[in-house]
Amino acid sequence: MNQAQLPYVALYLLSTFLASVSQVLLKKAALREHKSLLAEYTDWRVILGYGLFVGCSLLTMLAYKGVPLNVGPVLEATGYLYVTFFGVVIFHERMNPKKIGALVLIIVGILIYAL
Repeated sequence: MNQAQLPYVALYLLSTFLASVSQVLLKKAALREHKSLLAEYTDWRVILGYGLFVGCSLLTMLAYKGVPLNVGPVLEATGYLYVTFFGVVIFHERMNPKKIGALVLIIVGILIYAL
């Protein structure tokens, strides 16, 4: 990877992070009681979450101007790390040995590819 690609890699990582934030917003909305189906879909968390997803898609397309196609999935894998972090910190989900092992494999895969 050369120096000119780094801003595009940063843009891709930002996009992946924001997509993870949008997943948190959607889960927060899903955990709430809503008066009706319409209220469920007009919840500000749902609107913002889907808006972020659209924005992330556009950012990812822009990032691919400088990120090789074979690097994109590796950068996308960082989303699993963000989602796990948010799950533990925000939703108080518990980590078990299988989840930890899976995260270690993801990190090792990213590191191997980066080398």
